[in-house]
Amino acid sequence: MSELKAMVLSKFEEVFGDGKDVKAYFAPGRVNLIGEHTDYNGGHVFPCALTIGTIGVARKREDRKLRFFSMNFEELGVVESSLDAFVPGGDKNWTAYPMGVMWAFEQRGMEMPCGLDLLLYGNIPNGSGLSSSASVEVLTGAILRDQFGFEVSNQELALIGQFSENHYNLVNCGIMDQFAIAMGKKDHAIFLDTATLEFEYAPIRLDGAKIVIACSNKKRGLGDSKYNERRSECEMALSELQKVVDIKSLGDLDEVTFEKYAGAIADDVRRKRARHAVYENQRTLKAVKALRAGDLEEFGRLMNASHVSLRDDYEVTGPELDALVEAAWKVPGVIGSRMTGAGFGGCSVSIVKEEAVQSFIQSVGEAYEKKIGYAATFYVVEIGDGPRVYI
Repeated sequence: MSELKAMVLSKFEEVFGDGKDVKAYFAPGRVNLIGEHTDYNGGHVFPCALTIGTIGVARKREDRKLRFFSMNFEELGVVESSLDAFVPGGDKNWTAYPMGVMWAFEQRGMEMPCGLDLLLYGNIPNGSGLSSSASVEVLTGAILRDQFGFEVSNQELALIGQFSENHYNLVNCGIMDQFAIAMGKKDHAIFLDTATLEFEYAPIRLDGAKIVIACSNKKRGLGDSKYNERRSECEMALSELQKVVDIKSLGDLDEVTFEKYAGAIADDVRRKRARHAVYENQRTLKAVKALRAGDLEEFGRLMNASHVSLRDDYEVTGPELDALVEAAWKVPGVIGSRMTGAGFGGCSVSIVKEEAVQSFIQSVGEAYEKKIGYAATFYVVEIGDGPRVYI
């Protein structure tokens, strides 16, 4: 990581003229082990922060200008804006994410007294489903907190990030991504009740296994996917169920109660969407219980069932993610595999016995390229901490 830090500091000096009075910061990406599309349905999720993420280098200015540069989008050059140019829904490139967080801080009464020069570099694949956008949001919040002395906790950074994405970027995301990134803890996943924000850290003991992420390299973005459509379908199903059963969210139901009242949902498609939300929440509860009991095999079976539900009931997988996961299921030594993230492209996450990791990468990679026509990218990842100041 020290080489990475040196690289971004050098690039900052090259882009902005000098490297005086700068600080470097880091915020991780995240992967969700199980509990997909439950966070906006009042259910539970089980994500963890990664050791890959986004580095930012920042320096205060003496005027109200904002200058942005991303090493991931060098072709855009330096993007200039100002503290007087916040337009919710108006920014059309990557700067919408840091701009949104700055705007969200203002909405909470924390106005920046001056502008910033900000350079970012992420080693999370863009559009991969590992929350590069939420990583940028939490990173920006951490930078503003440190640069201007704003008193906000890491949990508040998560809420500010979600608020900015909902109201500035106009994407109806839940809280999971920002929470997992802001509250990350090394070698632990976060068992989060998204309805109450009650959470606990659960140690991840893989006993000779590794977490392997396979990136489909099919780019996707939340705003232009069917994410908002799925959320709307669930909200409509919930309103239909509330006419016959006293619940606040789909996460309030178990499988038996859902099946008892499912007929109240008039449309077959909405019924499938709600079934996934209910059953996935229950799978997440069972998966965490299995992990605490040291039953990694049961955890893997629940991961597999999660993918089937996301494929058949929620319909967010697509040929790329299905190809990755179905190839993974055939490899000896794979404990469990599923898509992770919003879907429609992005990544799969697999738990693989250590001695099988290389054969997994080779076998799944070959099967995927043969079926899809281009290569996947594989990452053997570690679980890391939340945002921090580097220097």
